[in-house]
Amino acid sequence: MSIPEDLKICLIIPPSSFLMDERVFPSLGVLKIAAILEKYGKPVDVLDLSGVQNYTDVIAEYIHSFKPTICGISTTTPQLPAVIKIAKEITKHACNIKKILGGPHVTLTLSAFLYEKAHQIENGRAASALSHLQEIFDVLVSGDGELSILEAVAPNAPAIIDADSNGSPYFMSNAVYNKSPTPARHFIDLESYKYEIEGHKATSLIAQLGCPFSCGFCGGRHSRSLRVPRTRDTETIINEIEFLYATYGYTGFMFFDDELNVNRKNFIVLLSELKSLQDRLGVNFRLRGFVKAELFDETQAIAMYEAGFRWLLCGFEAADPRILLNIQKRATREDNERAVQAAKKAGLKVKALMSCGHPGETENSINSIQEWLINNDVDDFDCTVITPYPGTPYHDEARQEHKQKNIWTYAAPATSDKLYSYEVDFINDPQYYKGDPDGGYKSFVYTDYLSSEEIVTLRGWVEETVREKLNIAYPTGRAALQFEHSMGQGIPSKMLRSSLKK
Repeated sequence: MSIPEDLKICLIIPPSSFLMDERVFPSLGVLKIAAILEKYGKPVDVLDLSGVQNYTDVIAEYIHSFKPTICGISTTTPQLPAVIKIAKEITKHACNIKKILGGPHVTLTLSAFLYEKAHQIENGRAASALSHLQEIFDVLVSGDGELSILEAVAPNAPAIIDADSNGSPYFMSNAVYNKSPTPARHFIDLESYKYEIEGHKATSLIAQLGCPFSCGFCGGRHSRSLRVPRTRDTETIINEIEFLYATYGYTGFMFFDDELNVNRKNFIVLLSELKSLQDRLGVNFRLRGFVKAELFDETQAIAMYEAGFRWLLCGFEAADPRILLNIQKRATREDNERAVQAAKKAGLKVKALMSCGHPGETENSINSIQEWLINNDVDDFDCTVITPYPGTPYHDEARQEHKQKNIWTYAAPATSDKLYSYEVDFINDPQYYKGDPDGGYKSFVYTDYLSSEEIVTLRGWVEETVREKLNIAYPTGRAALQFEHSMGQGIPSKMLRSSLKK
């Protein structure tokens, strides 16, 4: 592919104003793309707008001073309203700048569109959403950006680059992922991002990609790049951690892998090498990460503690067996309890990620969340109301069974229990992702047994009573009640979790 000589690429990290603190974890996906462009000698710069209130003013000034020929932006669904404003501001000041959009929202939207097409759904929601993005951006990149970015910045790039489909030359193999450079963190002011784990200065990294499971609320269940696990050698992970320790002084690390223990053998090897690294350096790390409950056992728990883990997080989601079945969670209530017990026995603290508003949700099923959290004496938790995002089965497999055009119905495969959701304008209605503890919560779903308002009320009751009973403090700040539950909202964790605080 031919690359123009006068190329000047700007990669933009958009703001995430829905988060309580945007300067916690950097956007590793954007920095990974920057590293690829740098590797191939392309002139690239990164504009980090995390936490910037007057970001349109900053964009205007940047366009006039740096004069980029291409602007690439990555977005999750909650970031989309700001991203649209950024794109319009770019066009306002330089209409000839090529605008590329990638990231989870594009991947999920195209995935949903292809699902509609395969199932002969005419005039679907995803088709409309995709068309709107094409009106604003010159190139859309779905799936892996590491190989597709060079095609996207080339002249005459196609309007859509699908790096997510079967047979795509841009879909990363394990070998390609393993050889790709680590995120180019030097492009941003990394020291301005503040996070600690048990008093240790901490940052984030990703050891593996993809989650193979089928939870109905989760984004990317029809997407290869988000569904197919890709791993890299333990040596490359250890090298990245050692580099972050030697260069920036980090001794705390948050692993944003969807589930660290998807591959048990690799996980145990990684834990052993983490311990060996600390022994060699004469330092103690403090680590934090996500695990899958039914794959977790005491051996893993002990090895995690010895490697420096002190917190694990797990998407238990529900406590009612029928709801777990409707979610297609695979883990049973008993699996979840065993996971908590194994962690506590090894000295690990457990943060339980729970959600409500699933197909067939009742007052009793939400009450069971409260009872389960208290009985298992979790160390922390959050409880969200799910939102059916594009790319989730709750969204893609829903149908308009009611005469009201804005109501969609999803039926759980195992029981046919229903979940009803209102049409959401993801560009203009920020309330779909809002977790303000001061009365700002809103639900866009309901069931045959609970209204949207009742789901919100019961979620609040769980929040209040569990925190009081277990003496768990409330998180502070805007969107605090959703800060580590991106998968529960149908957003791939690699992109959204990288900006979340606790």
